[in-house]
Amino acid sequence: MTNAILDLPVRREDVAAATTRIAGRVRRTPVLRLSGRDLGLPHDVVLKLELLQVAGSFKPRGAFNRMLSAAPLPAAGVVAASGGNHGAAVACAARALGAPAEIFVPEITGAAKRALIAGYGARLVVGGAAYDEARVASEARAAETGALLVHAYDQPEVLAGQGTVAAELEEDAPDLTHLLVATGGGGLIGGIAAWHAGRGVEVVGVEPEGCPALFEALRAGRPVPAPVGGVAADSLGARQVGALAFAVARRHVAASVLVPDAAIRAAQRVLWDAARVVAEPGGAAALAAPLCGAWTAPAGSRVGVVICGGNCEPESVK
Repeated sequence: MTNAILDLPVRREDVAAATTRIAGRVRRTPVLRLSGRDLGLPHDVVLKLELLQVAGSFKPRGAFNRMLSAAPLPAAGVVAASGGNHGAAVACAARALGAPAEIFVPEITGAAKRALIAGYGARLVVGGAAYDEARVASEARAAETGALLVHAYDQPEVLAGQGTVAAELEEDAPDLTHLLVATGGGGLIGGIAAWHAGRGVEVVGVEPEGCPALFEALRAGRPVPAPVGGVAADSLGARQVGALAFAVARRHVAASVLVPDAAIRAAQRVLWDAARVVAEPGGAAALAAPLCGAWTAPAGSRVGVVICGGNCEPESVK
């Protein structure tokens, strides 16, 4: 094993341990193989349908791993900040583990995601205009109450939990050469890249043009503040990529590309037309990259795409 892999904040064995730890708490989500003809692409695509996960996104993997790693949980329960999906995941995991949960969301979080969080029994608090303000409020609340802070993307246990997506997909589609992953704060791509580090699968990050946190960090050589806006801001709208994810991505993410909002909306529609899959904008963002030409598969590639979330109203896919 090379030093570049040994030095990672999360490694393949951490993901393997998370797979065992969260077994029975999350769903093993299905894989769907689509012909390139159905997508207007010169190659087939393997979709990992993580939008069918508990609470509608990949997020419960990291939430359960963080909380189970910290057991027993404090009497004050857990606190998290989220644009929506992470909050729903933490609320879901907390209910399953019998712990109270307090979730801070920004004003941009839509009604459907707020209702999902509240439906799991969590206390919902609106904490500022954007995610970063909600995060600050959640950290203050955790310090005040002694609750366990479950970060949306910048804790080792969270990255390891999200990496279990890749562990499953490797078993179900072992021939992939490239894997496209939508990126916000970096928890998902950090865990996935840690799993594949040094093993031949090229991991490609895809971000909306309005939320380029990883793209800007890789260009600057360090995490830096980035704009937050556009149709996927409630799920991919981190102001700055997480330090842990960046430490993995700078070595083991092969490329980072940006896609416009129009391409994300088009990808949502393609998923519906080709597979009757209703993905939220952030969930469809990774597929937008090959569809709009932001990323082109090398000849002979076998391409996988993580469809990471589906928490939207069906009528929003037009």
